[in-house]
Amino acid sequence: MSVDTEPRRRRLEPDARRGQILACAVRLFGERPYADVSTTDVARVAGVARGLINHYFGTKKRLYLEVIRVMVTVPEVAVAQLPAGDLRTRVDASVAWFLDTVSRHRTSWLAATAGGMGHDAEVARVLREAEEVAADSVLVAVGLADVTAHRDEVRGMIRAYGALATATAREWLERDALDRPQVHLLLTTTLLAIVEQVFPAVTGRPAAG
Repeated sequence: MSVDTEPRRRRLEPDARRGQILACAVRLFGERPYADVSTTDVARVAGVARGLINHYFGTKKRLYLEVIRVMVTVPEVAVAQLPAGDLRTRVDASVAWFLDTVSRHRTSWLAATAGGMGHDAEVARVLREAEEVAADSVLVAVGLADVTAHRDEVRGMIRAYGALATATAREWLERDALDRPQVHLLLTTTLLAIVEQVFPAVTGRPAAG
C-alpha cells in the first residue's frame, strides 16, 4: 500500500514506467468514480501514450483491479520493518503503520475499500486475497505465524480484526466520528485482547509474548 503518486515525465525503465502509470491511476480512481476515469485520462496525467496503458495493464478494469490491489494489500516490507520488541511494541508499530498508510493515501484507500464497481466478482476476489495477505502479516507481527492447531479459528479472528480495522479507519477518515488517537487505542487494545485473551482461551495455548 505504498505508491508514489507523483508522475515523472522522463525516460524510464519498464518497471518504473509501469509504476508511474499505476501511481497516476491510484490518484485518479481516488478522485473520481470508476465510470468517470478513462485510460486516456490516466495516460494524459502520466504523460504517456494510451497504448502503454494497454501494454502494461490490458483493459481499464485490469488497471482498476491493480489499483485496488496496491491500495489494500499489505506489502512484505511493512512486516520486515517492524521493530524488535515485546508484543505491545509490535502491535503498536503495526497499527501506527496502518494508520500512517491509509491517511497518506486517504482518498484512494477509501475508494478502494468501498469497491467502486458494486458487487463485482473480480473486485471481491482482489479484496479477499488482500484479506488473506493482511492476516498473514498480522500473524507474523504478533508471533502467531507458526500456529497449526486451531489455525482456521485463529485466521478467522485475524480476518475479523482486519474488517474491524477497515471499518474503524473509515469512521476516522470518512465520517470524522473518531480521531486518530482513539482509532489507534481501539485497534491496539483489540488486537492485544485477541492475542492475549481470546487466542489462548480458544486454543489452550499460552499467549504470545
